[in-house]
Amino acid sequence: MTLPQHVSAAPASKPTPMLLPDPQSDLICPADDIFDRAAISARLETAAQTHTDDMALRADIVQVLNEARKSGTAAIEEAFTANPFAARRMTRAYTWLTDCLVGAAHHMATTHIHPLPNPTEGERIALFAVGGYGRGEMAPQSDVDLLFLTPYKITAWAESVIETMLYILWDLRLKVGHASRTIKDCIRLGTEDYTIRTALLENRFLRGDASLAQELETRLYNDLFKGTERDFIEAKLAERDARHVKQGERYVVEPNIKEGKGGLRDLQSLFWIAKYVYHVHTVAELVDLGLFEEDEFTLFSEAERFLWATRGHLHILAGRPVEQLTFDMQVLVAQRMQYTDKGGRRAVEHFMQDYFRHATAVGNLTRILLTKLEAAHTKSAPLYERLFRRRPRIKKGYTVIHNRLAIQDDDVFLADNLNLLRLFEEGLRTGLLIHPDAMRLVTANLDMIDAEMRANKEAQRIFLGLLLKHGNPVRALRRMNELGVLSAFVPEFEPIVAMMQFNMYHSYTVDEHTIQVISNFAQIEREELEIELPISSEILKTGINRKVLMVAMLLHDIGKGRDMDHSILGAQIARKVAPNLGLNKADSETVEWLVRYHLLMSDTAQKRDIADPRTIRGFAKAVKSVDRLNLLTVLTVCDIRGVGPDTWNNWKAALIRGLYRQTRIVLENGIEAISRENRGTEAKKKLRQELSAWPPKDVKKETTRHYDPYWQGLHITAHVVFAGLLRDIADDEIRIDLHPDEDRDATRVCFAIADHPGIFSRLAGALALVGANVVDARTYTSKDGYATAAFWVQDAEGKPYEANRLKRLSRMIERTLKGEVVPTEAIKSRDAIKKRERAFRVPTTITFDNEGSEIYTIIEVDTRDRAGLLFDLTRALANANVYIASAVIATYGEQVVDSFYVKDMFGLKFHTSGKQSTLEKKLREAIEQGAKRARA
Repeated sequence: MTLPQHVSAAPASKPTPMLLPDPQSDLICPADDIFDRAAISARLETAAQTHTDDMALRADIVQVLNEARKSGTAAIEEAFTANPFAARRMTRAYTWLTDCLVGAAHHMATTHIHPLPNPTEGERIALFAVGGYGRGEMAPQSDVDLLFLTPYKITAWAESVIETMLYILWDLRLKVGHASRTIKDCIRLGTEDYTIRTALLENRFLRGDASLAQELETRLYNDLFKGTERDFIEAKLAERDARHVKQGERYVVEPNIKEGKGGLRDLQSLFWIAKYVYHVHTVAELVDLGLFEEDEFTLFSEAERFLWATRGHLHILAGRPVEQLTFDMQVLVAQRMQYTDKGGRRAVEHFMQDYFRHATAVGNLTRILLTKLEAAHTKSAPLYERLFRRRPRIKKGYTVIHNRLAIQDDDVFLADNLNLLRLFEEGLRTGLLIHPDAMRLVTANLDMIDAEMRANKEAQRIFLGLLLKHGNPVRALRRMNELGVLSAFVPEFEPIVAMMQFNMYHSYTVDEHTIQVISNFAQIEREELEIELPISSEILKTGINRKVLMVAMLLHDIGKGRDMDHSILGAQIARKVAPNLGLNKADSETVEWLVRYHLLMSDTAQKRDIADPRTIRGFAKAVKSVDRLNLLTVLTVCDIRGVGPDTWNNWKAALIRGLYRQTRIVLENGIEAISRENRGTEAKKKLRQELSAWPPKDVKKETTRHYDPYWQGLHITAHVVFAGLLRDIADDEIRIDLHPDEDRDATRVCFAIADHPGIFSRLAGALALVGANVVDARTYTSKDGYATAAFWVQDAEGKPYEANRLKRLSRMIERTLKGEVVPTEAIKSRDAIKKRERAFRVPTTITFDNEGSEIYTIIEVDTRDRAGLLFDLTRALANANVYIASAVIATYGEQVVDSFYVKDMFGLKFHTSGKQSTLEKKLREAIEQGAKRARA
């Protein structure tokens, strides 16, 4: 017996269909290392002669083939590990192994278990591989899609053969998808369902009746494919668009390598359409047809090789058909593909940058081909549309082809290199998409964008005009970035193209994040975010230097991916780039300042207590002017919103608004306008108004029982709550108030309890135990010995707790505070770090700041986030007799910055290096012990 049997069954009227190559070549290792046909055939024949019982024979067949499958898979994996980019040879090797297993099952089922010496006309059967298996592209965990074809209704013999084969293949743990049909069924179902039609397009005859296979090929071509090219293209384009909406952009940092934008399915869609329309069997044939240039085919081949290699390693590592490159898998795949750390960046970041560059190339290539096919096979617009639709007036040198902006004469266009920018200007001016041929021309002539052109004043004017004049800078920037024009005109931008930041905070690559930031700015300008962003909207209405802001947004992250602080390096780069874009000296200096300090407002708002006048004074001193404050505020808001779709929330909005308003007051009226005395007097006045129904004696008691920080640190609503909690409170009583703070996307938890050492830690432990994420906290001690603590918490989804959960939450917190539950033990189950998050490296940094507050030392702990971290840190501080007045928590994905406002047991700051070193050691020990617990 020879396995497998390949038979050509192509109709004479069509090109010969692509067959699997000779198994002796083009495989990742020798064919007999994968499947020793002679030895296995001999073992199967021996088993057939030995057994008379079909069930026993089937068991032996499965045993022999299972051993062959395991050894073949091991051989392929070993060879693929040694040659991690040999993707084509890997996919063919898995296909060859599957062919052998399926062929053996078919041979044994038809020859030995259900022999039929004299089959009738209706008892013929043909076996096909379809889908990816039919195409000869199999990853380690790919499905095995089979078609059993019979001429008429399935006979009892055919049913027995199919059932036996499937049981053998299932026992081999192959993921088999199968269909049993007649040719008539195939035509009917293919007409109704494009998924079935696509699978039939890629049928590959394996074994059985060759004449039946030939009849299917002829009928498919004549009765199903022919004349339906336009419908097939439209269906595939619609399917692609729906898939992209579901999976997201190709810049999403945990992409789906198969279904995502720029993934393998896009390459396959391109091939399906090309095969359907032009009857080609390899992408290389598209070059001969003039649909691809040689360099474009090279890009296609490189992207295909990379994506298939990545998918292969992903399947091997997961041991199942996983298609999403999650963070943990990215690290492991990068290792298997032999990437290394270099240039201050991790191996995984280099790997993912290559991934996104290939995904971008796939997007460009599919757009080129599909637009050509769409144009050639799209129905004409109705006559009334052609007569009455207003067509934009286009400038000389351009034309409109299928409603896309095209170039009349390539030579004339290339005679002036500024046209490489003017094309995008005309696209924005007219609102037309750019024709793929025009894009190809630009990409092929990027070398014309040289230093002389970059220094040209007109080129600078056009470039800035693309950003500032037409109301849609994102469309121009994204297309220029994809085609390489942006990096050619601003070479300093090139290193961040497709650069991934390996963390959970950023949802996009650096270049796409930059474009998202500018997109936010454009939305504010179009007055689409007035309700959501009132201050930024007002700033833009009252006037702002748009040119400076736009260039600062373009350059704010341009220093990422190096060994030094990206803000410092970015400012150095901006000092050179801004004048090269045509900005004058003053504007260039402002751009440089904005890039250098683009994180200042975000860090101050999220990592410091903005109720402390010293915080506002320091920030105002750094900003210096209202103009800079306005520019920095809009840049900060757009930057945070550009991190990811869910990063901006009401909490961050409230912090930024508060910092902006107070800083503006200081810049316009001086620091005295927000002094402690003024704030305290105003706060007490408001409280008296709110408590007007109380007896004057009780009101006086409440307004005189607190120290100054209490009045400046909390809003009037919290003052009212605490007044109620403290009224007639007993020494052994715990009072709690939980209230959703919708304006801040958090639940405010207020505690009133007799003060004692470590109270902050106990409260943090109680909240951690109920799964509450603390985003802000402050505690004050009243003059009569009560702790008034306010915590703002969110649930696991980053939202306020729903009202119906508050009672249970309150009961659990109270039980913990009464000692009925011990947080150190109970919290262990909540503290584990998820598998996909374990690949991140977050070094711990601890700093002491005695200048940021008049009263307190600020201890800033920058480390890896986990559920019980705040409790561990506050417990360590409490055990060291440190009084915690407040904690400001800023979370950035897997990283957290906890800032504690503290003083020692005597009410003094921690000035000496010895005390600071001792505290730092205790905090690091708490972090390390907790990390071990989380990894356990």
